[in-house]
Amino acid sequence: MNILVFLLQVLAQTLSIYLLVLLVRVLLSWFPNLDWSNPVLSSVSAITDPYLNAFRGLIPPLGGLDLSALVAFIALQLAQSLLGAAIATLSSGGLPY
Repeated sequence: MNILVFLLQVLAQTLSIYLLVLLVRVLLSWFPNLDWSNPVLSSVSAITDPYLNAFRGLIPPLGGLDLSALVAFIALQLAQSLLGAAIATLSSGGLPY
């Protein structure tokens, strides 16, 4: 059981880091004059764009405003809270039956 809790904690930490990278990507998108061929910026874009594109396909821009990032954040936060609840349940000794 400890291995499962450890793996869930690693996954939760990975989601936290990905949320931070996603936030950086969204904030950088506000600056249209950035050179996206810069290796750091292109890496951030390569890491986050596939995830954001999944939501862009579901939610069309409204008046030029892309709301897909907001939905992407909500989905990641929901996954993170579900992981936290699973970790807490498994750490306390299992499911309460």
